[in-house]
Amino acid sequence: MPSSAPVLEARGLRVGYADVAVCAPVDLTVAPGDLVVVIGANGSGKSTLLRTVLGLQAPLGGVVRAFGRDVDERERDFRARVAGVLDDDAFFPALTVREHLVLVARGHGVARAGAVVDALLDRFGIADQAGALPSALSSGQRRRFLLASGFARPRELLVLDEPEQRLDPGMRERLAGLLVDDARDGVAVVLATHDPDLVARTGARGLLVGEDACVALDPADAHDALLAVR
Repeated sequence: MPSSAPVLEARGLRVGYADVAVCAPVDLTVAPGDLVVVIGANGSGKSTLLRTVLGLQAPLGGVVRAFGRDVDERERDFRARVAGVLDDDAFFPALTVREHLVLVARGHGVARAGAVVDALLDRFGIADQAGALPSALSSGQRRRFLLASGFARPRELLVLDEPEQRLDPGMRERLAGLLVDDARDGVAVVLATHDPDLVARTGARGLLVGEDACVALDPADAHDALLAVR
């Protein structure tokens, strides 16, 4: 039975650059099995918030904790428990798609890493590209590959920045299923998205970020708020 203790907590969290906040302070609690979508207009601070949650940039103020400890990306325990896929093309350029994913899986102690990776390649529709270098993939194929890297390793918190980008409708639907499966397994999922169908299919609750306030929303209101800010 998954623990009910929060996976992620933010209290009065201020995020931004050069001491200039990009949105209002954030208060958020994410428990095991929660699905939370971060909603807002372009430039509202969604990506900056996710980068701060992942420890890739320091908060300007307030508190952000993961697993009861201040977020510190340098800590081995944090890195072992948190998977993040942002809008960055981060991969080993000399490794094939399959080699990269197997390295990620084995590096995190996944048993039968090859079989796990082969199943992911099939699920993400890139089995035919297993032997290709990531740089040779199309934009959509590379997005699938990078998303697969987030699912190729154990995780208790999964953070995704607009994962629907460059995905066709069928893959978006499969992605929603993967996120729901993760939540059922007790993984806490936090993602920024502009896709109302992804919100509807996952039943995620929302966090609407803005300059004046950041507001928690239930699933129905999250869907409606996303339609309003698109």
